[in-house]
Amino acid sequence: MLTKLSIKEAHQGLKNKDFSSEELTNAYILNIEEKNKDINAFVFKTFDLARETAKQVDKKIKDNQEISLLEGLPMSIKDCFCVKDVESTASSNILKGYIPSYDATTVKKVRNLGGVILGKVNTDEFTMGASTETSAFGVTKNPHDLSRVSGGSSGGSAASVASEMAMYSLATDTGGSIRQPASFCGVAGLKVTYGRVSRFGVMSMASSLDTIGPIAKNVEDLAIVLQAIAGHDKYDATTPQIKVPNYFEELKKDIKGLKIGIPKEYLNDKLNPELKKIIEKTAQKLKKMGCEIVDVSLPHTEYAIAVYYIIAPSEISSNMARYDGIRFGYSVEKEDLEIKDLLDIYNKTRAKGFGPEVKRRIMIGTYALSAGYYDAYYKKAQKVRTLIKKDFDDVFEKVDALLTPATPGPAFKIGEKTADPLEMYLEDIFTAPINLAGVPALSLPAGKIDGMPVGVQIIGKHFDEETILKIGSKLENK
Repeated sequence: MLTKLSIKEAHQGLKNKDFSSEELTNAYILNIEEKNKDINAFVFKTFDLARETAKQVDKKIKDNQEISLLEGLPMSIKDCFCVKDVESTASSNILKGYIPSYDATTVKKVRNLGGVILGKVNTDEFTMGASTETSAFGVTKNPHDLSRVSGGSSGGSAASVASEMAMYSLATDTGGSIRQPASFCGVAGLKVTYGRVSRFGVMSMASSLDTIGPIAKNVEDLAIVLQAIAGHDKYDATTPQIKVPNYFEELKKDIKGLKIGIPKEYLNDKLNPELKKIIEKTAQKLKKMGCEIVDVSLPHTEYAIAVYYIIAPSEISSNMARYDGIRFGYSVEKEDLEIKDLLDIYNKTRAKGFGPEVKRRIMIGTYALSAGYYDAYYKKAQKVRTLIKKDFDDVFEKVDALLTPATPGPAFKIGEKTADPLEMYLEDIFTAPINLAGVPALSLPAGKIDGMPVGVQIIGKHFDEETILKIGSKLENK
């Protein structure tokens, strides 16, 4: 089946003229039409655009022109990315009907390389959540078990790849939003170093934590997509002018002699025993490949969730202020004849347009930033964030990478955690510290618990994605 091919295999097939890009695209479209009604991954479909792009690629191949690795390959895009002339809502009612006049930098890069865009996929509203249950379009179900969540916030991205409705997906990770759904759905996901990939044209959640990365079938595919989207962007001041390595070539290098640390704080007594066995088994595999396994400590890990859920909502309360019913998206003005003044438009639009989780985080963040509480909460959280980052800096002087769980366990049932926001927030326990430190991390399928996939997480040094991709690739092929 064409939809089972990896990026490299599909590229080779197109070059050899074994099949056309249009045939490949139609195979994915057929899957979407058959599966999406049950899974609910795609929220906007762009099949006409996809087929048109595929035809253009086929013409190039027919004329014996060179094609890029991603050219003619069908993919999905998380709904928080701006895609020119395609409705882009961040799965929120407040942006219903919003059609951007430009592409996000990453979307533009993929388009310029001839990527075939199948559509936009579901996310928790403005990427706030761990299950896609906060989406205005409803929950995305796990392809392995439709009674379970696909994870969040990039649940649509992970589910679209896992169910063979897309070859790869562009997603975002602010506190685990790529790695957690990748783990739940049994696919590979990469959270990059903060600043490695441009965020221009992607709707912000928490600006000092947001990162853009790929979800794909395997590590090799992640490397190929990262190669295409990484690098400096004049529209994003957080992207430094650091050379982008050849990630694909780096995968071929040996990992013998690398020191891999296992932080004791991540493998405590509360960890699922089955998950602990999977981590130990993975460590043994790395040992057999010539890596040295080292016990390390990240002492401030226990404060990470508290710090994250002060800093992130504070930045959210600021970023959400732009959705006011005046500039873009939904406005109550057209349907409410009792409007008193401008403030009334703001209040009523936001009350109706935002969902409960977005309102909750705006309120937490506004409280943490308010006079009298700023020093007690936000300022203190930033100081502890510095200590968390220092933990990673110190440990990376001794080791080349870290091995940890990606999630506390397999995907949970739909509705299981919605009544308790704190329980939902704890889903980020193994992923949020990485965003606070700004380092890269990879989620890789590593086994199953109760028949459901779970992943391991490989964490690397700043701007050292090539090392974690190389380790992930070797584990995947072992």
